[in-house]
Amino acid sequence: MSRAVSIQHGIAPSQRAAAACLYWQAFGRKLGRVMGPERRALAFIERVMLPGHAFLALDPGGQVVGVIGFRTPQGAFVGGTYEDLQAVYGRLGALWRSRALSVLAQDLPVGAIIVDGLVVAPEARGQGVGAQLAEALIGWARGEGYRAVLLDVVEGNTQALELYDWLGFRRSGIRRSRLTKAIYGFRTCHEMTLPL
Repeated sequence: MSRAVSIQHGIAPSQRAAAACLYWQAFGRKLGRVMGPERRALAFIERVMLPGHAFLALDPGGQVVGVIGFRTPQGAFVGGTYEDLQAVYGRLGALWRSRALSVLAQDLPVGAIIVDGLVVAPEARGQGVGAQLAEALIGWARGEGYRAVLLDVVEGNTQALELYDWLGFRRSGIRRSRLTKAIYGFRTCHEMTLPL
């Protein structure tokens, strides 16, 4: 059963805080050691998010219940610069955080976009919201002339693997890293590709 939501490309200024909170709820456990404390993480996410690099799911009351962010050659939903890190975390905080975040960096192949995170609010899960967001992004990417959508799924996230399998993504590789295990708590990522 699909939940009645509207899908919107982009984030209005009044929606930035809600999108940042939702993103942090989903990825805070993984990123918390590096991006915490929460108030600073939320300030950083709000500061750097590129509004045109996300789709939102809105419930009938206009509340944000889902977000899918992505990265293109023009930028990322949650990217930012060293200067952004310094503005939020100070000089020393920015220095070690930039090094820790570089462990997650990956090249963007020509003609592809990378999903930068998909999250659905707890009350809207299991109702097709994630699929609607992913389909909106896929349709947009196809219309923009991209040749593939790429993403990573962290080990153990079977729900995400099932969703992306259902959407037609194929498993294209596995990455393992002791550094990501030490810093972020996961060692293995499944690489998935959807040719367009």
